[in-house]
Amino acid sequence: MRSRWIFCVFSVDVTLDPDTAHPNLILCGDIRQKLPDKPERFDPCTGVLGKEGFSSGRFYFEVQVKGKTEWDLGVARESINRKGTITLRPSDGYWTVALRNGDEYEACDDPSVSLSLRVKPQRVGVFVDYEEGLACFYDVESSSHIYSFTAQSFTEKLYPFFNPSLNYGGKNSNPLIITPVTLDECPVHFVVIVLINK
Repeated sequence: MRSRWIFCVFSVDVTLDPDTAHPNLILCGDIRQKLPDKPERFDPCTGVLGKEGFSSGRFYFEVQVKGKTEWDLGVARESINRKGTITLRPSDGYWTVALRNGDEYEACDDPSVSLSLRVKPQRVGVFVDYEEGLACFYDVESSSHIYSFTAQSFTEKLYPFFNPSLNYGGKNSNPLIITPVTLDECPVHFVVIVLINK
């Protein structure tokens, strides 16, 4: 398992693309508004993509999932289907992990894989190595591996993908929060690497 300071080197700032957001999603404190039905907008899936895509190299981001009972997160290729019924699996352009019913974790692979996690993740890290065909998920706070998609063939831009899922009468009302990876959170090794590579 790679240590977190290696991931920190490849951390990226993720901003959400409002043109892809389901109309009922509220992004960054914005009020809900009537939005045009664009081809790139998710509907009825309550998903949203990051604004910036990646077609090479490595990138890493973290998402706070604390207090939620259902969510999906990972990466998706540019040409994914965003309308109607969506199946989260690599053959359809999604590399994701998911939470269902408060404590049922799964990797949305072909076929899906049930995950037995020792602790409930509060923050999930997503690391992608485009050339190696790797999408790796881990629990930030316990520094434990969740799941890895390996030997994948990435041929299009990959975008961070988030689905906070439905509210379920307030049971799943907590937001997904993209948490910046800051220098003071990373071990000193990160600072040394940055200085050497300058």
